[in-house]
Amino acid sequence: MSKRVSVVAVLKAKPGREQEMRAQARSMQEASSAEPGCLSYRNYVDPDDPRSWVVVEEWEDRAALDAHLASPHLARSLELSATLLAEPPSMRILTETA
Repeated sequence: MSKRVSVVAVLKAKPGREQEMRAQARSMQEASSAEPGCLSYRNYVDPDDPRSWVVVEEWEDRAALDAHLASPHLARSLELSATLLAEPPSMRILTETA
């Protein structure tokens, strides 16, 4: 039996790029949520620091996540991130416990 996989990514937008970050996050959420195996894809912003974001994703299994990681829309997002982010994103991949 395959285990569900969750991803927690922490992102920090460059000053003045918050609205572009919001648009990019919405685009990624729409595209990723439509992928096979995506159970949940949520974007969160810190209400006290609109530059600070957390993305929480849940995938059916590692194969679904791997397909997402190879998707063209993620590749485009990573390219755009270089212009939007103040620092490299932090990402943790977690598996569901038994």
